[in-house]
Amino acid sequence: MTYLIVFLGAGIGGAGRHGVNVLAAKLFGTHFPAGTLIINVLGCLLMGLIAGVFAFKVSLPQEARLFLTTGILGGFTTFSAFSLDAALLWERGEMGLAALYVGASVFVSLLAVAAGLALTRVMLAGGAV
Repeated sequence: MTYLIVFLGAGIGGAGRHGVNVLAAKLFGTHFPAGTLIINVLGCLLMGLIAGVFAFKVSLPQEARLFLTTGILGGFTTFSAFSLDAALLWERGEMGLAALYVGASVFVSLLAVAAGLALTRVMLAGGAV
């Protein structure tokens, strides 16, 4: 049953990832992998928020955690796509863009997880959730 829960969540996350990539390509073009960068940062922020809720306040069943984190966010964020995008930039000889992409993805995503955790602490302490 847990595999079905993860499978369904991953389908939702994968569809969301595709939508963001399509929108980013329309808005920013395809020269820089903006869609994957947006997905990784947004996914890390959501992971921080969800992990914060589970850790600080809400006691949900394991199935809910699997659906949200391994399923939806696992389907939404992929560092395999990140790695491929970075490698393609590198292979095109755009070392500066590749370095910018890798550095921004890692640094800003870590900040986003920390922001999600901090935001959850504030919201839960203030009774907003």
